Amino acid sequence: MDSIAATAQVSKRTVYNHFASKDVLFAAILIQLFDSNGAVREVAYQPGKPLRAQLVELLRLKVATMANRSFLDLSRVAIGEAIYGPDRAHALFARLSEREAGVCSWIRSAQEDGKLKECDPQFAAMLLQGPIKAVAFWPQVLMDAPPLLPSTQFELVDAAVDMFLSQFSRNHGVV
Repeated sequence: MDSIAATAQVSKRTVYNHFASKDVLFAAILIQLFDSNGAVREVAYQPGKPLRAQLVELLRLKVATMANRSFLDLSRVAIGEAIYGPDRAHALFARLSEREAGVCSWIRSAQEDGKLKECDPQFAAMLLQGPIKAVAFWPQVLMDAPPLLPSTQFELVDAAVDMFLSQFSRNHGVV
């Protein structure tokens, strides 16, 4: 706290006036880092655009974020916090859930448009993103595997989208 106060050129008391505890400050720092390093812009459902093209765009943005070293480093810190200090990581994981809700919203919109079968959007979102996380996130975070090459990213995204659409698309031939 002393170092933070000195860097901000304020008193330690001023830091505590803005952040009730070190845990609250730590969570705020993680959220700010996450927002600046892991920002994936929201991809809204577009009724006139083919589903496959929309999903490819959405997942390519996610994979590009997962290839960012800063994002991977931050993810390691957040996971460590979840294990050793779950209360401190709560706010960060709430922010992650908000981002995942965007995919659910996209799926819900595509269902309302009659393009996807009725199902639980949260379950469908997990199935859509599961292969991406299994190949482009967890090995990099847990085993320090290198980020995927762009050609492998494209191959992974295409496979995940094709699997998702084969299960959930109402019109397999027109996606």
